[in-house]
Amino acid sequence: MLKKEALLLIPNVLKVFLENGQIKSFTFDGRTTVKDVIVTLQDRLSLRHIEHFALVLEYSSPEQSHRYLLLQDKQPLAHVVQRTHYHGMRCLFRVSFFPKDPVELLRRDPAAFEYLYIQVG
Repeated sequence: MLKKEALLLIPNVLKVFLENGQIKSFTFDGRTTVKDVIVTLQDRLSLRHIEHFALVLEYSSPEQSHRYLLLQDKQPLAHVVQRTHYHGMRCLFRVSFFPKDPVELLRRDPAAFEYLYIQVG
């Protein structure tokens, strides 16, 4: 039996965990890419600048408590799911790199700054 945090509970439906505690579900097919999910999240979260964020797979390993695998924009979701051992993994929408000037991000996109702040605060 899969854990409730497992990457897939329903075939071809990906759950993405957000930093604000919400979970967004995405139906995918063989053509759906990681970028498609990110663009949809950008719209749902009212973010204008998403260059600092990415989808990542979170998993536990015996050596470390949590590890993260950054997903590339062009990867098809079906390929990601097939090529990974997704039991116990969660898909997260997280900051992938910190902006050089967080104040500039705040000025350009307060919603993106707030989402970043939740992760580092």
